[in-house]
Amino acid sequence: MGAYLAGIGIAVAASAAGYQSMAPTGQWYGRNFHRLSRGSKKVALTYDDGPNDPYTLQLLEVLARHNVKATFFMIGEFVCQRPEIARAVLEAGHAVGNHTFSHPLLIFKSASTIRRQLADCQGAMQDALGVSATIFRPPFGGRRPEVFRIARKLGLQPIMWNVTGYDWNAKSVDEIERKVTRQMRGGDVILLHDGGHLEMGTDRSHTVAVTDRIIRRYQQQGREFVTIPQMMDAEKI
Repeated sequence: MGAYLAGIGIAVAASAAGYQSMAPTGQWYGRNFHRLSRGSKKVALTYDDGPNDPYTLQLLEVLARHNVKATFFMIGEFVCQRPEIARAVLEAGHAVGNHTFSHPLLIFKSASTIRRQLADCQGAMQDALGVSATIFRPPFGGRRPEVFRIARKLGLQPIMWNVTGYDWNAKSVDEIERKVTRQMRGGDVILLHDGGHLEMGTDRSHTVAVTDRIIRRYQQQGREFVTIPQMMDAEKI
């Protein structure tokens, strides 16, 4: 009986550890920023996997129409492919972040590979933008303690999220909007995607459309859209 219970305990612990390695709000494997306190009027729109032609540029048009600034976590190899789109993001006043060079699941990568992925993305952004990122989001949200330790040594603050629209496989704009609105509590960091990690040109038209809806809905409720650095500064006040 004791061995049986011990086996159950090990299985539960393993399951919890696996969950924490991917859970966006989990803190077991290193502290990360993923939201402000509930009740805050601030909202941060974040986009992963760009720059992507033409959808990143379409998003910039929507954001500009509403005078909203967002945060874009960029894949280094796509920055190399389309540096002019990456520059357009920065020139429009949006925040940019490191999303590795080629979007691997870092849980299973060696320390040297993790360091190279982050450093190569930093280099690509420096070459294209003249600046390096100060914030980092791991692909798929996957991490172990080594991931965040390396990120911090490179001067990168780990950023996760607490609301996701699951827009990478949504069948409609309505579906994404429903999923986002069900999770909103205040002080939220919303995860969406302006690209796809497998190739340039991934269709993100639903994301462009739902961005317009989300901004309209929450501006009408008195919410303020901010970048991740602005949200983090608000936490310190």
